[in-house]
Amino acid sequence: MSRSVMVPIAAWALFCITVASSAQEQVETVVVTGSRLREDAEYNPHVTVPARADHLVTKVRVVCDTRDPERRKEELRQTLRNMIAEAGRVKSISLGVGDDVLVPFSSDMLDKVIEPDAKPETSDAYIVVRTELSKEDSFDGATGRIKKFIAETAKAGRTEILNDKSFNLGIMIPERYRAKLIAKIAADAKETAAQFGPNFEACAEGMQHTIEWYQTGPLDLALYLPYKLTITPRGAP
Repeated sequence: MSRSVMVPIAAWALFCITVASSAQEQVETVVVTGSRLREDAEYNPHVTVPARADHLVTKVRVVCDTRDPERRKEELRQTLRNMIAEAGRVKSISLGVGDDVLVPFSSDMLDKVIEPDAKPETSDAYIVVRTELSKEDSFDGATGRIKKFIAETAKAGRTEILNDKSFNLGIMIPERYRAKLIAKIAADAKETAAQFGPNFEACAEGMQHTIEWYQTGPLDLALYLPYKLTITPRGAP
């Protein structure tokens, strides 16, 4: 089972992570409420690997205020079906559901996602819309694709699709960068120890940690391992 992590963007400070499998298995996305930049200065990143995000993600509210409850629910169901069908026609768009954990949205989930709204005689559903990013993409271009998808999806009855949530970034399988990160850390450690002379050696602690990140641009990230580097005389206890 593949996993992914997602974080909202706020002034380039936050982002999301998404993991998908080549076999298109069920995808889980763990929602993280920060940029994964440690407050502990001892572990602040020094060696990083730049990465282009793979996806732009946002959560939309599908809402209907038709008075009759059965008709209201059916209008929501039909609009959700239309979203699934439209996403099937648009190669760069996919759908998901969830808060802390995100999974792909499918037609067998329609009644699970529809809930009563705080307003009387109103029901809604929250769906995540994701678009793939290319190297040539801009933030405006990617958000434009999502907005176009929302605009072109047919809405049944009094249903609306509202996009009032923040946009998120996603990167597939961040652990695929581990080998590259460790190689850069090892090279940096060797070069740093050499500055002190031939009788010194470097020790990097924390290689077992999971990869973390911070955002460096509207669609770009820096990945790092939180580690500590110490330089000691060779043979020191």
